[in-house]
This record gives sequence, structure tokens and C-alpha cells, in this order.
Amino acid sequence: MAFELDALRTFVTVAELASFTRAAEQLGRPKARVSTTVQQLESELGTRLLHRTTRTVRLTPDGEQLRERALLLLADADELQSLFHQAPSTLRGRLRVDMPIALAREVVIPRLPEFLAAHPQLDLELSTTDRRVDLVHEGFDCVLRVGTLQDSGLVARRLGEQWQTNVASPAYIAVHGTPHTLADLASHRLVRYAPALGGGPALWEYTTAQGLSTLPMASVVTVTGTDAYRDACLAGLGIIQAPAYWLRPLIAEGALVELMPAFCAPPMPVSLVYPHRRHVSKRVQAFMDWMDAVLRPYLQAPLPDNELLSRARSASA
Repeated sequence: MAFELDALRTFVTVAELASFTRAAEQLGRPKARVSTTVQQLESELGTRLLHRTTRTVRLTPDGEQLRERALLLLADADELQSLFHQAPSTLRGRLRVDMPIALAREVVIPRLPEFLAAHPQLDLELSTTDRRVDLVHEGFDCVLRVGTLQDSGLVARRLGEQWQTNVASPAYIAVHGTPHTLADLASHRLVRYAPALGGGPALWEYTTAQGLSTLPMASVVTVTGTDAYRDACLAGLGIIQAPAYWLRPLIAEGALVELMPAFCAPPMPVSLVYPHRRHVSKRVQAFMDWMDAVLRPYLQAPLPDNELLSRARSASA
């Protein structure tokens, strides 16, 4: 089944603006022509793409699925056209990416103006969330992930590792004291971080010669977001284990205090993940190269296994 890219572009514009009138204005076409184009597309596909009322236009489930695929197709078509009608360095089309909230806010977004200034014809859609998005079904070109990867059928570009540190607020230490050994943690408590509420106990993570070890600890609060995790620690609700780059400014100003450096959680790998395709588009490749350069000062190269083992033995001694 074949249909014109123009029909897809018309449908996507209506879907994104949620209005036939506004879509017609943006496309510079009569409203009746826009409506007819979408109706013909629905007829050819044999499904309803939009729910229409006198006041609203919204996507049906089939319409949402088509929109995601159409955006990718249109972006690829724009890039293909640019090979012949634009300067070689010009990138066009939509770029949809996802990344953790903390990395986006602290590192990436402050640097985004330079990337968009270099590529003014890109349309960037940036999702920031601490949940694991479905890269394929949600239509992402690439996502930045922290932690061990489990997705099959995806391609990962390893950027480095986030080293972890343990911190508490001065107010917490004033009440509970400063722990120095694992045995000392029996009288302390963690702020528990979890993707969803409920689940098991709070766990202190540390590395030994045998690998990752955990120690159950008391906790009075569980949070599901990184901002709340940090803020709960600042409020004196417990110790947290988190990326060093993220906490460094607070440590420098004395708002947080580092604890037990020999018993930190293992470093967390940071990767860019994208769908398995034979050819990665130039806009995605350019963004991933830029991300690699932006994040490099905040990441460490993975340590060799023998160095990790040496550190683990030192911590266990």
C-alpha cells in the first residue's frame, strides 16, 4: 500500500495542532482540502485516525501509532532531500530523545543552545524522565540510559561510567553521628530510592572482591524521583548513594558531607541506546557525537577488571 508523503505530513500537522483550522493555516491550504486529505488517508488505510468533534480533534490509538511512524518517515525523507538541496552539513527533521532528569537539567540542557545554533533546522523533542521508556514503541531516535542495559534488539553506545558517592546532610550527622564502617550503619538510615512505591527494604550497596554486596538498612522515606531523593537527603532524612558529579556542588558548599568512601556503590554505566538499523541517520549520529563530548567531563572511562578488583579488596580490608 502506498500513499504520498504530503498526506502523512498533513495528517501529522493536524494531529500535532489538534485542529484542522490551525493546520490549514500553517500549511497554507484551504481547510476543506486538509480535511479531505486526511479522510482519503483514513480510507486508504481502512481505519479512523482522528476523533473529531465540533471543538476538539484527538488521535485514535491507530492514529497515534501512525503518527509515530510517520514522524520517523518524514524526518528521513527530509534528510534524504537535504543531501541534494542543502549544504552537506545541514541537518533537518525531527529528533526525539529521552534522558534522565538529573543529567538533562544539570548537564545537557545548559549546553543545548550551542547544538541547536549549529543545526537550526532540527526540531528537537526532549523527554526527561527517570522511567525506562519504550524506545521503539514511543518513537525515540535515541535515549540516554544509566545502569545495566537489558533491552534486546537495540544498539548501545557506551559513553563511560558514573562514579557513586555517599552523602548526608550536616543536620543528619549532628543527630546520628558519622558512620565509618559497615557495622556503624546499624544505627543509621537511608533515603530509599525506587522506580515505584512499595517493594523491598532499603539497601546499602558496596563492592567487594566477590562483586556487588548489599546491606539492608532502616529507612523512613521512599522516593521515586531523583530530585526528591536529593532533597530528602538535604532535609536530613537519611543517607543517599548517588552520582558524584550530581552532588559535587552541594559537597563543595557544605550542604552535604561525603561518607565512607571505601564503601561506595559500584559505578553505573552510561550509554546512548538507539534502534537497530542498518544506517543511523546523520541527525541522530550528530546528536550522539555531541552528547558524547558534552558528557565526557562528567564520566569516567570504565576501569579494567583488575583495577575494580583491587579497589574492592582495599574496601574489604
